[in-house]
Amino acid sequence: MSVGSERITRAERQAQTRDRLIEVAREMFLSDGYAATSLDKVAVRAGFSKGAVYSNFAGKEQLCMAVLDSIHEEQIEGVVTAFSRDTDLDGRIEAFAAWAREGLGQPRWTALEVEFGAIARQSPYVATELVKRHREIRGAIAGLVRQVTAEAGLGDAVDADQAATTLLSLGIGLGTLRSLDNTIDVGVFADTMRSLLKSSRA
Repeated sequence: MSVGSERITRAERQAQTRDRLIEVAREMFLSDGYAATSLDKVAVRAGFSKGAVYSNFAGKEQLCMAVLDSIHEEQIEGVVTAFSRDTDLDGRIEAFAAWAREGLGQPRWTALEVEFGAIARQSPYVATELVKRHREIRGAIAGLVRQVTAEAGLGDAVDADQAATTLLSLGIGLGTLRSLDNTIDVGVFADTMRSLLKSSRA
């Protein structure tokens, strides 16, 4: 029993260390940028040795990937919450647009995404992982589109995979533009969704 308890405690401690490293790295990557943030700096700021970093992450690329994962999880959660509102389809689309106005195109997030994405040209690991994650995000959006359209009684009238690709591409483009000019409205999200549904009803 004591051995088992010790193992659980060790696992929990490592999980806490990992979470703390991601939290600190996120702050530093967003404030200073990817290139300017070293594993040594992250370890010192978090109060751990550099060895503790390497016991959780193979290197800076993997750590940054974990940071981006945490950001993407928050974004997806916001989208899911918007589309889970207890209202009709138009109300959900408006809730989604409202979320996008607040959560899309945060300058520091976008800058980190762009800077890290540029590394994909030299790093097969980064390229592979980014492709994998974008596919997962598209899959999550497609699943949400299927759920929402089914609840609206549209059945399979909407191509969920195509809609997911369209919305993700639009989101990335608008996010980049809004990171430079926050006066750009994201109402086009709602308009695009309505257009997709209108064409399916026709």
